[in-house]
Amino acid sequence: MTLELLLAFVAFAFVTSVTPGPNNMMLLASGVNFGVRRSVPHMLGISLGFMVLVMAVGFGLGQLFEQFPPLYLILRYAGAAYLIYLAWKIAGSGAPDASGKERGKPFTFLQAAAFQWVNPKAWIMAIGAITTYTPQEGFLFNVLVIAALFALVNCPSVGLWTVAGSLLRHWLERPAILRAFNYGMAFLLVASLYPILFNV
Repeated sequence: MTLELLLAFVAFAFVTSVTPGPNNMMLLASGVNFGVRRSVPHMLGISLGFMVLVMAVGFGLGQLFEQFPPLYLILRYAGAAYLIYLAWKIAGSGAPDASGKERGKPFTFLQAAAFQWVNPKAWIMAIGAITTYTPQEGFLFNVLVIAALFALVNCPSVGLWTVAGSLLRHWLERPAILRAFNYGMAFLLVASLYPILFNV
């Protein structure tokens, strides 16, 4: 892999990781509701789960979608249904109930890692990384390099959203304002499906 291709890939990985999408909307909400420390497993689950997804696509899983396009369509709509469920959970999280007890809890490492397999944006990013930036010569080694680099770039990129959420915490201390924020995040999470589902 040439230095030019490597730098181009790092730019691709940063832009696709830091721009709004399902993972980043959930991390922003997690930062607000639970803080950075409690959201670390969620961040690590995204980065390492996505690394495994990139490796799987590179090692042949992506070819299944080329041979059987309905599989990708099924994954796309299953992922959308799951995102709508997550939006519903975000809308109801964080704000204390009548007894003052916090509702909801942050994603675990395994939940965040598993979510990458039904996240349509993650599949688009993984397929783009393998098809566009992975040289054919020494392909298997290059897949490992691309996957590891993506994880290294992804973790601090998504972490920015968690930190941004935690910085908003003191502005959202009143339950009514926090509840409105969570509703807004749930709406944005559902809205993030539009380009994935309708710009095919």
